[in-house]
Amino acid sequence: MTDETFDVVVIGGGPVGENAAARAVRGGLKTVLVDHERFGGECSFWACVPSKALLRPGNALAAARRLPGVQVGGALDPAKVFERRDYFTGKGDDSGQVEWAHGAGIETRRGHARITGERQVTVDGEHVLRATHAVVVCTGSVPRIPDIPGLDEISVWGSREATSASEVPGRLAVLGGGVVGVEMAQAWARFGSRVDLIITGARPLPKYPDFAGDLVVEGLIEDGVRVHANSGLVAASEVDGAARLELTGGETLTADKLLVATGRRPGTDDLGLESVGLKAGSTLTTADSGVVSDVDGEWLYAAGDVTGRAPLTHQGKYAARVAADVITAKAAGRPVGESPWSPYTSTADHYAVPQVVFTDPEVASVGLASPEEGKPHRAVDIDIAVAGSSLHADGYQGKARIVVDTEREVLVGVTFVGQDVADLLHSATIAIVGEVPLHRLWHAVPSFPTISEVWLRLLEAYGL
Repeated sequence: MTDETFDVVVIGGGPVGENAAARAVRGGLKTVLVDHERFGGECSFWACVPSKALLRPGNALAAARRLPGVQVGGALDPAKVFERRDYFTGKGDDSGQVEWAHGAGIETRRGHARITGERQVTVDGEHVLRATHAVVVCTGSVPRIPDIPGLDEISVWGSREATSASEVPGRLAVLGGGVVGVEMAQAWARFGSRVDLIITGARPLPKYPDFAGDLVVEGLIEDGVRVHANSGLVAASEVDGAARLELTGGETLTADKLLVATGRRPGTDDLGLESVGLKAGSTLTTADSGVVSDVDGEWLYAAGDVTGRAPLTHQGKYAARVAADVITAKAAGRPVGESPWSPYTSTADHYAVPQVVFTDPEVASVGLASPEEGKPHRAVDIDIAVAGSSLHADGYQGKARIVVDTEREVLVGVTFVGQDVADLLHSATIAIVGEVPLHRLWHAVPSFPTISEVWLRLLEAYGL
């Protein structure tokens, strides 16, 4: 049994943990980062990075086909796409991430970490890491598997298998109409799979405005995806090496692979939470400072998916930086304020969470998707039909929405749907975070001819 002492112990070596550790080191604290799989985490090896590497070539090919005079081939070369994806993921080699951590002054330990007491973490049952100031949990999330008869008897894909596979299944069924479901359905359809998307509602992406799901469905159908709306998986079985799927209403499908994309839950199952009075597998509820509620002493912090606040990599990194700054300030004896938008509060989690769905068309949103009942809110919806979009692609189809707080005359939500709208999103995020009055935003003149002209049309539709 070895015993080491650090100022800060960070559990989870993904982007969120890396940000927490780097920020703590920047504040002068001796910090160790622990991970039992790959440093760089889910996003780098199995989620954000590989999924976008799979999606981008298909989006580029589709965009080229929308412009006359551009010579394009008939189909994607999956092998080349997989090769490029593997370049970005390093084929699972995390040595570059470890090298980065050491260069940033972060010590690393590889192994399974469990909290075994106040300010104490034990790795693989034999290496004790003691934290003078704080332990920060950044262990992300794991797939949520539904309880469906027969599902455990067939070979299924989770998101990891969907983003790391290097063979194209002839028939792919996708269960779930969230971000992973629609992105992977389109990516694999463009590689040549016959794809069936099974969703419980009338349209995918139910957290977004209806027009977002409708336009994404149009894009999926154009790529040959068969969308089974208002449906669900009732039972599964294996027949001749394939998956036989029984859907709501009696319809049956046969697929070579089934991707289960039905959401995720906090990765806290075997973290030792019981040692500090919390329940294994539970969400770590935190204050805006990142400190975990219901644990005495204000030494346990969490950031990222484990908190359930805003389960997105960029928001987790943001929360990790806030938590590390709080820990650093307290270690130095500096006062830590709790006022909104201070360096010590992750206020944006409540008001301005940006997200992009990288389908074709893209969906980009921040803040509220729709007006809140009982609030002085007004939604303005328009088609994205400006000179910039017309030049960008023939037959450009897109929509935009702003949600306005009519008492304060500031934006509280923005959604764009269309080809290449992701790059419009940060301007919307700035407008919401900065609470820019609409009469002032009107003076932010969009460049001609770009898709950003939609901002002028939105404000005109509002009445300015």
